[in-house]
Amino acid sequence: MLNYDSLYNPYPAGRMVTYARKGMVATTQPLAAQAGLDMIKRGGNAIDAAIAAAACLTVVEPNSNSIGGDSFALVWAEGKLHGLNSSGPSPASISLDKVKAAGHSAMPAYGLLPVTVPGTPAAWAALSERFGRLSLTEVLRPAIEYADNGFPVSPTISKYWEHGYNNIGALKSELYDPWMKTFALQGRAPFAGEIWRSSDHARTLQSIAETGAESFYRGELAERIDAFFKKHEGFLTKEDLAAYKPEWVDPIHVNYRGYDVWEIPPNGQGLVALIALNILKGMDFDAKDTVATYHKQIEAVKLAYVDGLKYITDPRKMKVSVDELLSEDYARERRGLIGMKALLPLAGEPFKGGTVYLAAADGEGNMVSFIQSHSGDFGSGIVIPDTGICMQNRGASFSLDPEHHNVLEPRKKTYHTIIPGFITKDGLPIGPFGVMCGSIQPQAHVQVVMNAIDFHLNPQATLDAPRWRWLKEKTIEVEPQFPDHIAQALARKGHVVQRALDSGMFGRGQIIWRDAASGVLAGGTESRADGEVAAW
Repeated sequence: MLNYDSLYNPYPAGRMVTYARKGMVATTQPLAAQAGLDMIKRGGNAIDAAIAAAACLTVVEPNSNSIGGDSFALVWAEGKLHGLNSSGPSPASISLDKVKAAGHSAMPAYGLLPVTVPGTPAAWAALSERFGRLSLTEVLRPAIEYADNGFPVSPTISKYWEHGYNNIGALKSELYDPWMKTFALQGRAPFAGEIWRSSDHARTLQSIAETGAESFYRGELAERIDAFFKKHEGFLTKEDLAAYKPEWVDPIHVNYRGYDVWEIPPNGQGLVALIALNILKGMDFDAKDTVATYHKQIEAVKLAYVDGLKYITDPRKMKVSVDELLSEDYARERRGLIGMKALLPLAGEPFKGGTVYLAAADGEGNMVSFIQSHSGDFGSGIVIPDTGICMQNRGASFSLDPEHHNVLEPRKKTYHTIIPGFITKDGLPIGPFGVMCGSIQPQAHVQVVMNAIDFHLNPQATLDAPRWRWLKEKTIEVEPQFPDHIAQALARKGHVVQRALDSGMFGRGQIIWRDAASGVLAGGTESRADGEVAAW
């Protein structure tokens, strides 16, 4: 074999828009995208394709998502948009006092404490039952085969797998021995191009497929999860798992320059993107790459984000309504705060008058915007022995401040970062879009929407455009390729500008747009990742 470094790419590579008509799946790992497209070729639909790709991603991109994570979906089917919130709550037995009594002043990122009830297996089953055409056993078969027979690890994933190994390896506790046995059997993370397999994953996926995820929530897998948490004095129980059901929800939206931009309602942070767009739609933009454009975008996102961080939590516990946060009066009030200089953002008072991503589409008009995650790289680091199930650490985002809207409580869903997006116009689908990666997601949604609608970029260029992200107060971070003259001009406006060494924290997105007249699909995939648009 030739000697080369698959992560060393000194020359810019240009991707073109991908066109097709019968089917399309876009995601960060080519094997997963192809597995999804295979479902359409076998007579399945976009929903089958999305489930197949999502299940594959738990195997071929295990650093970013897992069987023990959460999922959200926006599904265009039967002439309308449907929302699925498959995020899980905190355990019934956990409490603020118990966590503080254990010596914590903030929720930890690793271990048993941040683990919430996983919703991903339930999402697959719910989507399959309501909209799928193929059996769950057939749809999960590619993921099972990759887990059993192995696959070559792709470059970007190898990089973050090594990060996860270094972080979890440094914890030095027997709690993480099952993780090491599963993901670092040779005492290291696998190299790019090296074959990795996990028969434990394969058996677990087979069980989920055969039982419609019942084994995970009320069967053998639930018993294994319960036994591990009991042994190590954790809070999650089989009763928590048995009580769980995903929720079909009504998506929320704002109209932005004639297009309806849709997100999942709280507990997800998609509301942040809509608040920002509601502010921005009252402003004029002459061109994309100007200081004025970036300044207005950054200021609007800052104002939206501080509201989101303050108010978004389990919708049953929210003290401010979505309607209040998306009201025209509130948008006008917040827009009025934006001036020529960077502001120090503070949450408003609206009540005085608030991962991996894939897109799939078929030739029949069905379209899916799907996202799933276990939060940070390899989640909590907790792997249930002999199952391959890596448990998420979504509970790490709970606050331990009793006055905070997102304070830890039993059976409560926390503020959730993962958000699928969708655009429609005049009641017809334009298509799914999304950008994964923590706090940048709503910020990137705003940038994607404006790139497509305001600046008329094609779906690939929409994703390729340099990104920025707000970190805190007046501080933003820009990508290495972000124009230097604009970064300097933003600094003169009072922004504290940091330039990142690489693009790792700026998200990885996918887009599929559908032309209503011809039925032609146009797809873009993330140039910052190993992704592919699989098309037919």
